Amino acid sequence: MVARKMVTRKGGINMHCLKKINIAVFIIIFILFMLTSCTKPDQTDEHTKEDKILLGFAMDTLVHERWLRDREIFVSRAKELGAEVIVQTANSDSEEQKNQVQYLLDQGIDVLVLVPHDYEKAAEMVRMAKARGVKVISYDRLVREAQCDLYISFDNIQIGKLMAQTILKHVSKGNYLILNGSPTDYNSFMFHEGYMSVLNQEIKNGNIKIIGETWVRNWLYEEAFQFVDETIRAGKSVDAIIAANDTLAAAAIDALTENRMTGKVKVVGHDADLEGCQKIVEGTQLATIYKPIDEIAGKAAEYAVNMAKGGMVQAEDTINDGKYNIPFYKIEPVLVTKENMVEIIINSGFHRLEDIYINVPKDQWPTAQ
Repeated sequence: MVARKMVTRKGGINMHCLKKINIAVFIIIFILFMLTSCTKPDQTDEHTKEDKILLGFAMDTLVHERWLRDREIFVSRAKELGAEVIVQTANSDSEEQKNQVQYLLDQGIDVLVLVPHDYEKAAEMVRMAKARGVKVISYDRLVREAQCDLYISFDNIQIGKLMAQTILKHVSKGNYLILNGSPTDYNSFMFHEGYMSVLNQEIKNGNIKIIGETWVRNWLYEEAFQFVDETIRAGKSVDAIIAANDTLAAAAIDALTENRMTGKVKVVGHDADLEGCQKIVEGTQLATIYKPIDEIAGKAAEYAVNMAKGGMVQAEDTINDGKYNIPFYKIEPVLVTKENMVEIIINSGFHRLEDIYINVPKDQWPTAQ
């Protein structure tokens, strides 16, 4: 009897020891549970994190003045709407832009806003985003054959028409040079379509002769300057120059200045850059085109946030990207000359009067209304 009392077991383990082990295990589990509860974010924090909207803004370049405005206004408006923005700039390098888009997707962005360097190569970037379930806005520049969820830009064909109509009024007969934009930017082709829709009949009539035309790689000032300078030095007579933006117009005007032809050749550009506006009031550039950056950047941010929340894309227009018809939020451009500089540029706050007229005697300054 004594032996059975001392060695009574169950499954080979002393029952008294088993009870002690169970109590110890329970205490350990309880401590771990309490530690986990203390370090785990509460449900409110998790919900807020899940609801946070993250936008990716993949830009081509910040070299030109206008793109700095686009970035600042887009980011500011997105923040007002409760979204965060990661901005990447590719410095006119398609491979770098692809890597940056991959980076943005890896950060978990909800919407990609893309300013493509190359309208064809960017199609792969759109496919990368769509494979992740990320919607894409083609910003200002069209991505071809990619079926972006939205294209937001200006009426780029109309921009070309306005530029050609304006210069034609001042040079109805003569020799023209055309400085087209970058061949990787599809806007360049739309501008060109606009120019030629106005000039073709005059060319057929013999009034206008295109004595030189080039496509300026990456919108480089240096290439535009060289083209104009070499044309003049070759002894060709130039009466008018259509430049696809104000940077190229500045290059043309500087080349004219180098050859002592300042003010003798009519030059038009577009973007309403500060330098372009200065040259207009100084009399060396005929006109530019104002594109309300606050509208395109602000609207793009609003669309992006709405899309991130699952909202439908609604736009009055569509555009064919070469394969698909996609929604197009189209903004009308405005011609700017010396006569309406105050009304369009200064009164809107796009540039300040004192900055535009800095090289003009103060007694010749207009009064802003």
